[in-house]
Amino acid sequence: MTQVYGIILAAGKGTRMNSTKPKVLQILSDKTLLGHVLSQAHQLCSQVHVVYGFGGEQVKQTINDNSINWVEQTEQLGTGHAVAQAMPHINDDSISLVLYGDVPLIKQSTLNNLVTQAQKSGISLLSVILDNPTGYGRIIRDNNQIQAIVEQKDADKEQLAICEVNTGIMAVESGLLKTYLSGLDSNNAQGELYLTDIIEIAVNDGKTIASVITKNEFEVAGVNDKVQLAELERTFQKNQATKFMQQGLGLKDPARFDCRGTLNFGQDCEIDVNVVIEGDVSLGNNTTIAPNCVIRNTKVGDNVAILPNSVIEGAIIGNDASIGPFARIRPQANIGENAKIGNFVEVKKSTIGKGSKVSHLSYIGDSTIGAKVNIGAGVITCNYDGANKHQTTIEDGAFIGSDTQLIAPVTIGKNATIGAGSTITKDVPEDQLSLSRSKQTTLKNWQRPTKK
Repeated sequence: MTQVYGIILAAGKGTRMNSTKPKVLQILSDKTLLGHVLSQAHQLCSQVHVVYGFGGEQVKQTINDNSINWVEQTEQLGTGHAVAQAMPHINDDSISLVLYGDVPLIKQSTLNNLVTQAQKSGISLLSVILDNPTGYGRIIRDNNQIQAIVEQKDADKEQLAICEVNTGIMAVESGLLKTYLSGLDSNNAQGELYLTDIIEIAVNDGKTIASVITKNEFEVAGVNDKVQLAELERTFQKNQATKFMQQGLGLKDPARFDCRGTLNFGQDCEIDVNVVIEGDVSLGNNTTIAPNCVIRNTKVGDNVAILPNSVIEGAIIGNDASIGPFARIRPQANIGENAKIGNFVEVKKSTIGKGSKVSHLSYIGDSTIGAKVNIGAGVITCNYDGANKHQTTIEDGAFIGSDTQLIAPVTIGKNATIGAGSTITKDVPEDQLSLSRSKQTTLKNWQRPTKK
């Protein structure tokens, strides 16, 4: 099978981005623009060559992909010159697939079609028909056959009226591409070596240019400024939302949903407006997410209710649990089956057992809480002594009264009760009531602990 080599042009500065980052490092959803293109190229190509220029070291460090062959374009002399920099690394008996680092939404099926056509004809070109083709190179045809591409600045009045435009994306037999690139000249309005000029050279060489026309304008849309970046972000999110709904996900308003990562879900899940999914998130069956929630790198079980304005990161939420409203679940939190985390509760690096409740206004950190524990309002596990973190253990069936501080390290025994307003500094026996009502005391000669 003919090998396919990807050539991604990523040397542009992107001045209109008004950013310290090169254009190809701007973020769309959860990836850089270049990262989106690489994801497609790696699926199809034996090797990928990235032609870089401005901010090259920053690009390489950010992408951090050892499988890429990085090729520097020291002078910006046009797209033809950029592609030529990669050709010494490419075998003649292969197909070269030319892509652009700022065209992030190209589809795999389109690229497969383009490569297949190039394997038959030697050269294939991707074009799109636009209502407003201003700024793009026009496709010149004769008897429906592609004859040449004329850039906007070089086009006459008749050519400017053409609505089929060049996307710059093409697939070419590598040996032919090397030959045609050597025949380019800079006799044009910009004084550059246009890659598009190889089309006319190929026609003069007797080649028929295989034509692939995409119907999806977003596939070939480039990004030159933050306005275009935002437009493509919305297109990307809309496409994802459509796919998810076709797979059975309920979305109250697809226009107000963002998935900036990977989302897997079971049956009969429903997501309300302004929910943001980040990283790797999975939802079980019959789970609902209310408005204005952010969920990141989290596994959510079946029949879970996530109430409004909750933020969940790096957690596991068990079946039948209820989270929120206004809850914050931080990394390494494991919320057990049928547990309840209520409004203005923060949980960090803790396990909450089956059927336990932390209903409101509490902080639970570095703790292990058993089953059927009730945590009253305003309870704090004081896990930090100013230098080190310590563990709190609350065993099954315990009841912690409101406004209690548990000074870690401390263990609350099974079925123990803590009276409201207590400050607990010692382990509490099971099945007993413990409370503190002492007067204020100041300790002289006390020294703050140092970090171990």
